[in-house]
Amino acid sequence: MKIIAVGWNYAEHNRELNRISIPDHPVIFMKPETALLKDNKPFFLPDFSDRIEYETEIIVRISKMGKNISSKFADRYYDAIGLGIDFTARDLQNEFKSKGAPWEICKGFDNSAPISDFLPKENFNIDNLSFSLKLNDVLVQKGNTQDMIFKVNDIIEYISKFFTLKTGDIIFTGTPVGVGPVKIGDHLEGFIENNKMLDFYVS
Repeated sequence: MKIIAVGWNYAEHNRELNRISIPDHPVIFMKPETALLKDNKPFFLPDFSDRIEYETEIIVRISKMGKNISSKFADRYYDAIGLGIDFTARDLQNEFKSKGAPWEICKGFDNSAPISDFLPKENFNIDNLSFSLKLNDVLVQKGNTQDMIFKVNDIIEYISKFFTLKTGDIIFTGTPVGVGPVKIGDHLEGFIENNKMLDFYVS
């Protein structure tokens, strides 16, 4: 299975990272399967970074194989939604970007993609879906998919031009404003609407 992620998909988040321009198409990167962290297991801070930041995102699960999928049919290719965190080694990312070098390491390291269980997509409006993250019981991120620059169906259309999507693939759809660092002992709780989806600690 593949983990495909979208960067720079919320304008307010882009501004907090000093990105002013709006991308012309979804900005895509990938995480390996070893990045997955499930069942609310603790996230262990790696020793290669001094600044690991959370990025809370709606995720979708692909339910059948597809290639060159039209946006108007894209909803037929995923069956469930969930919540994920795209942990990012921000110090490494900034270093790599300053050198014009690839930065997969800062996004794809082991356990950098905690994910929740999935919920049937039929229970939600994917284009108007609220989600949030609490850090130590303080609300730090609150977003809604209606603020996405590229909607889920458009993301699937774009990705499937380049990669064949297969059953079980997961797409991270971008994070809203409010990203920040984590430290040992932090407690993270993530929500879709009023459903608690994530509840784990940083160790």
